[in-house]
Amino acid sequence: MSTESAYELLRRGETFLKSRHPQQAAVVLERARRQEPARSSIREALGRAYYNSGRFEQAADEFHYVIESYPTNGYAHYCLARCGEKLGDELLARRHYCLARAFGYEWEIKS
Repeated sequence: MSTESAYELLRRGETFLKSRHPQQAAVVLERARRQEPARSSIREALGRAYYNSGRFEQAADEFHYVIESYPTNGYAHYCLARCGEKLGDELLARRHYCLARAFGYEWEIKS
C-alpha cells in the first residue's frame, strides 16, 4: 500500500496534468480524493483530469462539488460551463459562464 499523502498525490496528479497525461492524473487524483474527499483542490484537479480525458459527466460532478463548497469560485463555474457545452446542456453552460464572469473569472475566447 502506498504511503503517499493526499497532498503528495495531488502534486503528482498536477504534474501528470501539466505533462498532458490526464488519464494517469485521474488515477492518482482518485486516490487522493479517497483520502480527503472534502478537499476542493483535489476535486478541482480531478475535474480537470476527467475533462481532459473526455469524461465530461464525471468532470461536471467534480466541479459541482467544488461550487457547493465555494460558490464564488469563478474558475469552477467556468469549468462547469465548459462541461455543459460538451454535454450539450446549453442552459448549464450559459448559467455558469455568466456566474464565472460575475465572480471575476476572465478567459480568452479562441477563434
